[in-house]
Amino acid sequence: MTHEQALAAALGRVPSGLFILTVGSDGQATGMLASWVQQCSFDPPQISLAMKAGRHAADLLTDRAAFVVNILPAGANDLLKHFGKGFGPGEPAFTGLDVYPTAEGVPVLRAALAHLDCRVAGRFDGGDHDLVIGRVIGGRLHAEGQPAVHIRKSGAHY
Repeated sequence: MTHEQALAAALGRVPSGLFILTVGSDGQATGMLASWVQQCSFDPPQISLAMKAGRHAADLLTDRAAFVVNILPAGANDLLKHFGKGFGPGEPAFTGLDVYPTAEGVPVLRAALAHLDCRVAGRFDGGDHDLVIGRVIGGRLHAEGQPAVHIRKSGAHY
């Protein structure tokens, strides 16, 4: 195993959750699968989110934009499959799904284990991904259960 392969294997073992990020702006709403989400502050409550630059959802995450982190329960394969392919501008992301809107109109997935209602508090260039800091202004637990966890075989690619 080369040094690069060994490093990629080690990075891939960093566990992450599985989430559906939902965002809506100017009548547009979309969702995407996200795995690099982490709480980064207690006071104020904030999360960090790393997302590949150029994603449609990333374009909607402007300063103070509303977004929701839907925390998936273990075994939510149907939602992983639905959002895993990604959605472009104008493509309906929520067809056939049970959702309700936040006060800002961002879709929340009823099938999520929990959700966090957030506002963009900062955004930074993080290499091939942008780092978004979201201030958590609300949220709730939808059901008891274990969150979905993901471990990659390689930390060099999805």
